[in-house]
Amino acid sequence: MNRLNSIQINKEKYYDDIYLAFDNDDRKMFRELFLRLHDRDQQELFHSLYPEKKRKIADFLTPKEFSEIFEYMEVEDQEIAIQTLPDSFIAEMFNNLANDDVVEFLTLSDEIDQDEILDMMDSDERSRVRELLTYAEDTAGSIMTKEFISIKDSDTAAKVMASLNTLADDAETIYYLYVLNDNGQLVGVLSLRDLLLANDQDLVRDIMSDTVTSVRIDMDQEEVAGIIRDYDLLALPVLSHDGRMQGIVTVDDIIDIIEEEATEDFIEFAAIRPSDSEDKESTVLSVTKQRVPWILILLILGLLSGSVIGYFEHTLESVVILAAFIPMIMGTAGNIGTQSLAVAVKNLSANQDDNDSIMAIIKREVLGGMIIGTILAIILIVLAIVLYQNTVLALIVSLAVFLSTIFSATVGAVVPLFFDKINIDPAVASGPFITTMNDIMALLIYFAIATSLLEHL
Repeated sequence: MNRLNSIQINKEKYYDDIYLAFDNDDRKMFRELFLRLHDRDQQELFHSLYPEKKRKIADFLTPKEFSEIFEYMEVEDQEIAIQTLPDSFIAEMFNNLANDDVVEFLTLSDEIDQDEILDMMDSDERSRVRELLTYAEDTAGSIMTKEFISIKDSDTAAKVMASLNTLADDAETIYYLYVLNDNGQLVGVLSLRDLLLANDQDLVRDIMSDTVTSVRIDMDQEEVAGIIRDYDLLALPVLSHDGRMQGIVTVDDIIDIIEEEATEDFIEFAAIRPSDSEDKESTVLSVTKQRVPWILILLILGLLSGSVIGYFEHTLESVVILAAFIPMIMGTAGNIGTQSLAVAVKNLSANQDDNDSIMAIIKREVLGGMIIGTILAIILIVLAIVLYQNTVLALIVSLAVFLSTIFSATVGAVVPLFFDKINIDPAVASGPFITTMNDIMALLIYFAIATSLLEHL
């Protein structure tokens, strides 16, 4: 038995012990075993409970303990928990949940009434959540949390350290302490590490950093994610336009955003971009409505491919062996174009305002296409001569692949740039779209060369 199987069996046995304590109403044993688990495993175990047993969880855990599980749940499980557990328990749970997590749930859930949840919460928590709900979707304001620790630059290290005992429990993170002036404007940041290394009598102004990386409240969440990634931060302060600190965006939220954006890009590469309302409740009609336009475009482009072959029917009838190379030439062109597209979109996101970098990317892709085309052409010349003993055929195929590869790499790099310049999401230049375009051009190149050398075949 390998180590992985052993871990899985031990985990299952551990879960069985928790289930047994739960069934026997042994609260002490349940808490002893359950609270040792990671929050993610606690969520998994709660998910596995039958609905009637989920109701009992309020007798075994405190609302605060359950709030740490709640944030890991899928929206469907969160809705079930709210519908299953007592209102008083849920109200206290939401009061202990980070503001941004409350906002995320209220935004994503279609089953739970927003106002009903907000009315349950304490007035202070409710006002913070309502404020976050007013910010535009996908901006720094919409994903930030109001739960951060602020200090004064005149405080001593000893005073700040003592205050952490009471403030840390309500903060999203304690690794950064934000120094605000009397107007609530951010003037510096103190890391927990620097605080621990300071002498008790040191003033905050002497040990803080006054060079603070921050973002405006209306900045797009993708740009926020890029800053956190580039500066390797655990949290990033969010400021209003007058410099007043409004909240922080934490790295755990950014990870979710990066995954979300990557998923969107992959969906768009596949030409199946969904509507904002497309979810588990979507009807067949709404899903079809979103996908049909792209399919129609690709269908029309596909007909053009067929028309190209039909136009050069005489060439094919004269040298039937030319047909054997069509799938290879089209496939190569499509693959090269899709690779260049993926690289171009990725680099566009990282260098949106850097025209020199973007042009360097295009040059690199075109040069790369030339090198790849040369390698493929040499290999094909050898193979075609060996297999078909026809030097002219080998020349036609290899030259077609060489030119098609250069064209495909160029299109894959330039089309996203063009889309970006006309304010269309570059990812919409999807794989199937680029592939079909390159198929058409590869066929034109192939048959044009073949037709011009037909008398020599």
